[in-house]
Amino acid sequence: MRIDPKFTRRALIGGLAGSALAGCDAFQDSGAGRALLFSGEKAHQALQRTIMDRNALAREYAESEMSPVFRANGTRDPDTADYNAMAANGFADWVLTIGGLVERPMALSLAEIRNMPARTQITRHDCVEGWSAIGKWHGPPLSLLLKAAGLKTQARYALFRCADLYRGTPYYESIDLIDAFHPQTILAWAMNDALLPVANGAPLRLRVERQLGYKHAKYVQAIEIVDSLAPIGGGKGGYWEDRVGYDWYAGI
Repeated sequence: MRIDPKFTRRALIGGLAGSALAGCDAFQDSGAGRALLFSGEKAHQALQRTIMDRNALAREYAESEMSPVFRANGTRDPDTADYNAMAANGFADWVLTIGGLVERPMALSLAEIRNMPARTQITRHDCVEGWSAIGKWHGPPLSLLLKAAGLKTQARYALFRCADLYRGTPYYESIDLIDAFHPQTILAWAMNDALLPVANGAPLRLRVERQLGYKHAKYVQAIEIVDSLAPIGGGKGGYWEDRVGYDWYAGI
């Protein structure tokens, strides 16, 4: 059986969401929409991971193909006392911690992160709402940090804790170690040849290019390596997964 390469989950989500959704809040509150969109999630995940090279790269684009405006979504400014104080100081006091099931817990300043070997990639961001944008991202591969911390044998997931309170609840996301070590999974501190704007996640955001936009956590301030997602939050692996039932695996 030949599978049409155009019939991908990326294309399906873009078509369904673009024609049916007026905005993110409407979709998040639509049980029928979520059921339609994600009903084949487990089958899709199994199929993708069976037939695709796990290190295959998401498509990268030329600078001439970059979107003139890269839309901000979700939280556009954490606007907490701690965040505002750090933003006012150019995030000089921002610290990223790496802990959990690691041999060497770490606390890295933003200056240290910016001095690490980095990757630049121009990729397409696909939102569950149905819009897409192409942008340039720059930052160290997540694998570089995880190797430096040293993962214990029980490690299974990378959990990202963020500075924003979304509707009063701390935002978090998670990915498995296969995606964490993917070559295009980076902690971006620059966007479109400039420091990352606040609206797009300053000073540090996750880019996990083979997953939908809600997996790309913004305002990342802690990475926790865990063996299970069950005891965290609502147990489903992320803020939207807990709140409205988005599927944890959002591969495209």
